[in-house]
Amino acid sequence: MSALNSSADPSAASLPALRPAASSRLLHLDGFKAVAAQLIVLHHLSAYGPVAEAVEELLPTLMAWAYQYGRMAVQVFLVLGGFLSARALSSRGQLLEGSLAGLIARRYQRLALPFMAAVLLTLACSALVARWLPELVPAQVGWGQLLAHAGLLQGVLGFEALTVGAWYVAIDLQLFALLAGLLAFSRGLALPRSWRRWIGPALVALLTAASLLVFNRDAALDNWGVYFFGAYGLGALVHWLGLLPQRRLGLMLLAALGLAALLLDFRERIALALATALLLAWLQRRHEAGVPALTPARLQPLLAHLGTHSYALFLVHFPILLLINALFERHELGDGWPGLMAMLAAWGLSNLAAVSFYRWIEAPAGRLRLGALLMRLWPRTLRA
Repeated sequence: MSALNSSADPSAASLPALRPAASSRLLHLDGFKAVAAQLIVLHHLSAYGPVAEAVEELLPTLMAWAYQYGRMAVQVFLVLGGFLSARALSSRGQLLEGSLAGLIARRYQRLALPFMAAVLLTLACSALVARWLPELVPAQVGWGQLLAHAGLLQGVLGFEALTVGAWYVAIDLQLFALLAGLLAFSRGLALPRSWRRWIGPALVALLTAASLLVFNRDAALDNWGVYFFGAYGLGALVHWLGLLPQRRLGLMLLAALGLAALLLDFRERIALALATALLLAWLQRRHEAGVPALTPARLQPLLAHLGTHSYALFLVHFPILLLINALFERHELGDGWPGLMAMLAAWGLSNLAAVSFYRWIEAPAGRLRLGALLMRLWPRTLRA
């Protein structure tokens, strides 16, 4: 997540109630991302291919749990995404800086370039394993489908996903655009600057409530960001509430909103999102107060490593899963322990592949200056 650390808003100094966000590495966020990414990998390992079927014979309870609940770790990423986006766009509660089009273009670049590299890698592996795993590979791929994926519009346009987790990448861009759009709208109002600084977070709170109470209860909307904005908005509001002296009261109101949504229609995913947001608020307060991290010092580099490579792992693990399942099927290794060894190999190789993917694809993609080129090509009306 790109960070906009500029503090050029001259009104910031006039509001002593706001405290600057901590600038050191947020190790607790690495912990959230590391655990959530590993759970999502476990979910997919339990859901696809003969390896999953083999391990299910040996560990049926664990596999059932991973299949049912591992996917819910996406809610953790949604909450963290909202928190980090709000922190990047309004680190000290200041008005949004920069053009809306430029911000969305940079976010698209950081998401879409690694994502399309992963899609192409998945298609290459699919061609290799189609003989043994026809049920796990697309029957055919057209240019329209590829272009829809490149635009992160595959779900909206009704195309079949070419890799697991494609929906999340598309939704992430929509959520960021919604958040940035609300902040840009409040910035442009003909009102005093001090008012506009609060209108943006207030609009985010309203959309969060609307998502939790209305949109998220309609599964037909699950290709649109408003369906998921409840969890994303909880994370964003945790950031802004953390800048206020009335943090505790704000968090109590946030918890009340989440509980009201659960009383109206209990959803395990929303319960997890609410719990994540409240835990994040507590850990963030400890971090700002300088309380030592809960993680032992010797494990902190590993946690930071896993957190840094979480998006790469999310993108690259499915091609590894395909290859390991194809080898398992090709050699007819049987059920039970061979399946468990194959699953552990897929998990370990996925984490190793994530390191290379991050180094050679994700990190360089984030450094490209494509946003500036797009801004030159787009009409002036989009730059305001």
